[in-house]
Amino acid sequence: MFPRNRPRRLRYNPIIRELAAETALSKNDLIYPIFVKEGRTEPIDSMPGQVRYGLDDLPRAAEEIVDAGIRSVLVFGVPSKCSHDAAGAYDRDGVVQQALRRIRDATDELLLITDVCLCQYIDNGHCGIVSKGRVDNDRSLPILSRVALSHVEAGADAVAPSDMMDGRVKLMRDALDGEGYEHIPIISYSAKYASAYYGPFRDACLSAPKEGDRKSYQMDYRNSNEAIKEVLSDIEEGADIVMVKPALCYMDIIRRVKDAVNVPVMAYNVSGEYAMIKMAAAQGCFNEREIVMETLMSMKRAGADMIATYFALDVAGELGG
Repeated sequence: MFPRNRPRRLRYNPIIRELAAETALSKNDLIYPIFVKEGRTEPIDSMPGQVRYGLDDLPRAAEEIVDAGIRSVLVFGVPSKCSHDAAGAYDRDGVVQQALRRIRDATDELLLITDVCLCQYIDNGHCGIVSKGRVDNDRSLPILSRVALSHVEAGADAVAPSDMMDGRVKLMRDALDGEGYEHIPIISYSAKYASAYYGPFRDACLSAPKEGDRKSYQMDYRNSNEAIKEVLSDIEEGADIVMVKPALCYMDIIRRVKDAVNVPVMAYNVSGEYAMIKMAAAQGCFNEREIVMETLMSMKRAGADMIATYFALDVAGELGG
């Protein structure tokens, strides 16, 4: 029998600690969410250090992201106006479509993923078409598919539906395949919870619901079996990667999903998680670098193969490829 204290010897030498570490995090694991808008770049007050990029500034921003070693971005549009039918979401000259073309003209070294949803583009702030006071799942599906197709036609390498409408993955897969885009992966927000952690994001995108909430179509945070059901359903419909959102309070869900599926699992380190760390660190509550690394590493340890995080540029310099 080994002496009880023998494993402690691994802790004494930093090189040995690195060699013996069970979990590793690299720049290739990180996806950087960005907000794009028409007009000038402006800061997001509720998300210190983050901005809404103006279209003219996107080429420079894309080059800076590449120079930092980050290879993937998740693009969110902040349109200048909304409508009752969310038509701006699939407009060829919509803000995301323009952003994709400008980024692609600037660099071919970024994987361009687009968020597919209606909440920023519809005048009621919901993720689908509202009919008779409620979100109409079936009426929303063709529009969401049209949005996804318009993104791919503008240069997206992958689409990420975040609306949580039932059946949207299959309809998107059929629409993309029908136009010859069989190679485009779908990264589905499969286990997306109705969470208070989205507050800063809704401020950034100006997308808070005008009436009611999203609990009728996003998941109840009291449930975990439901997450597995949703994930497996999306995979059956054609999802190539599945996502758990938020991440920090849902480590158990990340682990359960990872154990249940044979496709990559993505975790979204959401705006509220980001803002809490940034603001607490600014008050001297803890060391920001250390807590960010611990937070991201814990998501990877829980089973995330990739992490969408607003901290991507902050930590890129400390991570290998």
